[in-house]
Amino acid sequence: MNTFICCLVLLVAAYFTYGKYLEKVCEIDSEAQVPSSKLYDGVDYVPMPRWRTFLIQLLNIAGTGPIFGAILGACYGPVAFLWITFGGIFMGAMHDYLSGVILVRNDGLSITEIVARYLGKGAGAFMRVFSVVLLLLVGVVFVVSPADILSAKFELISKNWWLGIIIAYYFIATLLPVDKLIGKIYPLFGMALVAMALGLLGVLIFGDYTIPSMTLENLHINKANLPLVPTLFITIACGAISGFHATQSPLMARCVNNERECRFVFYGSMISESVIALIWAAIAMAFFYEEGGVATALAGHTPAWAVNEISNTTLGVVGGILAILGVVAAPITSGDTAFRSARLIIADVFHIEQRTKWKRLVICVPLFAAGIALTFVNFDVVWRYFAWTNQALASVVLWCIVVYLHKENRNYWVALIPAIFMTYICSSFVFVSKQFVGMGTAPMAYVWGGVATVVLTAIVVLKMVRSRKVLQ
Repeated sequence: MNTFICCLVLLVAAYFTYGKYLEKVCEIDSEAQVPSSKLYDGVDYVPMPRWRTFLIQLLNIAGTGPIFGAILGACYGPVAFLWITFGGIFMGAMHDYLSGVILVRNDGLSITEIVARYLGKGAGAFMRVFSVVLLLLVGVVFVVSPADILSAKFELISKNWWLGIIIAYYFIATLLPVDKLIGKIYPLFGMALVAMALGLLGVLIFGDYTIPSMTLENLHINKANLPLVPTLFITIACGAISGFHATQSPLMARCVNNERECRFVFYGSMISESVIALIWAAIAMAFFYEEGGVATALAGHTPAWAVNEISNTTLGVVGGILAILGVVAAPITSGDTAFRSARLIIADVFHIEQRTKWKRLVICVPLFAAGIALTFVNFDVVWRYFAWTNQALASVVLWCIVVYLHKENRNYWVALIPAIFMTYICSSFVFVSKQFVGMGTAPMAYVWGGVATVVLTAIVVLKMVRSRKVLQ
């Protein structure tokens, strides 16, 4: 329990300390013109109150990742608390905040166009394809996972019907102006998400459950089957750091009223997501503590099953329904904006204005056709590739932040160290995982991961040196 409480306090304190420091790094200007006023179009560029943009941003980024990922991460033991906490503070929230500020200062363009602007046209072209593929995978993951949960909870309606209902909602939400549907219903989903988190937090603090204490012996359990590096850092993405967030931030970068709101909207929403992930990791460890641990309990089951078991048992029927609604709200409110973000990326790439309804429709129809086709692919396969793709995108965005800060003569070390770390995680995973090269935990897999990291780091550093010489 002490470890959990300390991590919780650190996350909350970081918003007022490290978040404030990052504001100084960015030299926030509350008088600067922002996209919502400069480029107002009544569809995507729409000024909204700060509390609403925060809530939409939180729900955009908090899919099943900080819930399912945290439950799977709990299989590693209390080390998951450390990754969620320090990853959330120094990597995830920093990534979301600084990329959010950059987006606001670049007309709220899609992250693909920002990468092209700071890392070059080649990187931008790669990111355009890469990001649309990721967003399709996210959309599919966040169609299938809530359908699984809802069909398990309400057995009278089959999974296929739930899939159809969710896809229909996504299509409508992707087409409509951001303040018409998303801006109206997200507060309701937000209340369910907050109620879920507070209910489970109350269970942890006042209930008769034991959260494993962090010791050297149990810091990382089941080492033989669950190698810490790089697997933990891929398993827990949302809640620690997630590249998907950078694809969502343009939506709210187009809606903030001034730069000073960015810490609350971007850094604050990521810290909130880390808190949610921390709670789910803790409740999973505590709930399955006497059953041999989370890994044993999940054998033959899915995280959706664990969510249902934990919610119904700890919170009763009414509380369980509220918790399920919170868990369902998170992926649904990320899935619809995943497709919306894909629409915006395609529109930005081909310079298609989005005031006109039929032009939005022209992009949405093939986009959803591809998404529907992917729902027939094995969910486990989609999830595995989504997880790595997600962290690879985070690495690219971190390097983009490094170049931006270097160009502006600001402290780029806040992003450089996380960028190198995440590049190594993603590179080593390529050699370790059976999804790619499949060398397993052989030492050479980590060596090759290191070689790839050195090469990629050298390329970006060389670009930074050259750009500095040009400026001089």
